[in-house]
Amino acid sequence: MCGTAIYMKNSLSFCGSPIVALFVMALLWPLVCFAEEPPGGQTQPAAPPNGTPAGQPADGRRPGNSAPAGDVTPQQRSPFPELEQRPIYLSGSVRLADGTIPPDRVVIERVCKGVVRPEAYTDSRGNFSFQLGARNSGVFYDASVGGIDPLSSSTDARGLGPQRISEGEITGCEIRANLAGFQSDSIVLGFRRSLDDPEIGTIRLRPLANVEGYTFSVTTAQAPKDARKAYEKGLELLNKRKWAEAERELTKAVGSYPKYAEAWHELGRAYQQQKKLDDAVHAYGEAINVDPKFIKPYGQLAVLAAYEQKWDNVVQYTSQMLKLNPFVAPDFYFYSALANYNLQNTSVAEGQAREAAKRDTQHRVPKINHLLGIILAEKHDYSGAAENMRIYLKFSPNASDADSVRQLLADVETAAAQGVVR
Repeated sequence: MCGTAIYMKNSLSFCGSPIVALFVMALLWPLVCFAEEPPGGQTQPAAPPNGTPAGQPADGRRPGNSAPAGDVTPQQRSPFPELEQRPIYLSGSVRLADGTIPPDRVVIERVCKGVVRPEAYTDSRGNFSFQLGARNSGVFYDASVGGIDPLSSSTDARGLGPQRISEGEITGCEIRANLAGFQSDSIVLGFRRSLDDPEIGTIRLRPLANVEGYTFSVTTAQAPKDARKAYEKGLELLNKRKWAEAERELTKAVGSYPKYAEAWHELGRAYQQQKKLDDAVHAYGEAINVDPKFIKPYGQLAVLAAYEQKWDNVVQYTSQMLKLNPFVAPDFYFYSALANYNLQNTSVAEGQAREAAKRDTQHRVPKINHLLGIILAEKHDYSGAAENMRIYLKFSPNASDADSVRQLLADVETAAAQGVVR
């Protein structure tokens, strides 16, 4: 199902002229493309530096320098260029406010110049270790992570930023933790060299108010040894994309301990990867039955329902999820908006789309603005519709529906120019 899109036609009318707009809802990687996300709490910290300098890029540029090496004046050159090329490592720990280890793996993020980049996961002891800018730490990078890293002087084939980050470029960046339902402290980085002590300290997480649901299940603590062993083996097999083998191990886990909510959830993922969608829905439902405050299964069910265009179910699952934890990713507000729009609950759809747009500050999900633009166009708010369609085209200029959106934008702009505004 990875990469699947749903196409819907919506008939709009501007100044009495019917216009047909193609609306494409791309199912997003965090919820559908599970093959790329490392399941469970497994952390793969980067190996420690071995002292071997990295080679120069093929174009003769030094990391962090936009000019070819031959154009750099002697005053601009570092007296130790070989050290500039060495990777920079960071390590530390994450703890809850009371000093205990977080109950679930935590994403470690780097925030530089307003752009957020996931860097690593914590291990089972709440510790982390990673190489800045590397993609070998087990964190899945995707276009939806955001735009090109502003620290980058060059990018790889996927436009994801450098393999190395030069010394001095990270000054003022923040390192923080991300766990749904919690607020993170940040550690601000000063000037660092590759040979500096990588330890940056402890990041504290504090529970947010009015949050009832979490990304972990309280039932895990009561799991017996044999069930936990099968669960961990299942996670390992999921990470290796051995779906059938993972299914067998996770089936053992829930058979041994039927109240193992997280094992039910991972079993649903194994089914989903094998396109056993009915079995996946059943497994996610079992996870919710044994722990109604475990929010991950609601998200999976919402995505599967959207894939099948079961909009009533999408509204049900997203509503339950947002009630338990309103601080989830903007994707779920988008799914709620999309479902309500297709159910002709336009005012609710507009509210959810606006909330999604407010939370998606980096425009990782441009479809939010596409949908909001269509809703506003139908309300004859052509100025607002045009603004959102421009945002969509800015961040998705090569989307499969970009040409149709450009035509729709031109019609909206014509209507606005004629003074037909709300």
